[in-house]
Amino acid sequence: MRKSHPIRRVVLATAATVSGVVLLLSLKPATDPTSASAAGAAAQQSAGAQDSPQGGAQAAGAGTVTGDAAQTQYGAVQVRLTVSNGKITQAEAVQAPKGGTSDQKTALAVPRLNQAAVAAQSAQIDSVSGATYTSTGYKKSLQSALDKMKAAGGSSQGGGAPSAAAGQAAKTVTGQVAQTQYGPVQVRITVAGGKITKAEAVQAPKGGTSDQKTALAVPRLNQAAVAAGSADIDSVSGATYTSTGYKQSLQSALDQVGG
Repeated sequence: MRKSHPIRRVVLATAATVSGVVLLLSLKPATDPTSASAAGAAAQQSAGAQDSPQGGAQAAGAGTVTGDAAQTQYGAVQVRLTVSNGKITQAEAVQAPKGGTSDQKTALAVPRLNQAAVAAQSAQIDSVSGATYTSTGYKKSLQSALDKMKAAGGSSQGGGAPSAAAGQAAKTVTGQVAQTQYGPVQVRITVAGGKITKAEAVQAPKGGTSDQKTALAVPRLNQAAVAAGSADIDSVSGATYTSTGYKQSLQSALDQVGG
């Protein structure tokens, strides 16, 4: 009996080992690497499907147009517009002067110019004090973007109605001369799709302090005329006579186009 004990132990140990191996072979991993990879790919596809409607809606409901780069003494300025339903919904400078004091001026001017472009819906916006070159370049590139938008016939907007409006030829009309105490004022407007797209003073008081008042008032009056689409605009403080003459000539021009 004593001799048999070691043999029995060996037999039992061997049987236990075989059973263990069989059990290990019969077990399957809880997670199949191939299945995990497939699941990960499916998750990525699902995430992509969630993102695509947003991109599709943006493409269908709005378009972007980038103006030509305008070279200035301190660097290039280039403006990109987002347009929806015939209106500027966003303006941004994709290029602007950099380095040295240009960084500060760009940081000061560009946000204001972007805001003004959206508010005015045109390039008739005021320059930012202390950033004249950047402002001038911005307005040039902005006008270039607007010109491209009109030339495209509204195709970048993704809408039928704006295309029809863009198809109408723009009309330029000059109002009658309005005499003021300091000199004549005469306004010329461009109208397209029933809206004023541009306003400018072809005559304004000159000489002495009139130069300063004209430089102060006319850009603001031009911008206000485009924004309002009528002669019902506020006078510029400190330039009452010029403002009054401007509005009279503006109304005369509107009367000629049935405004």
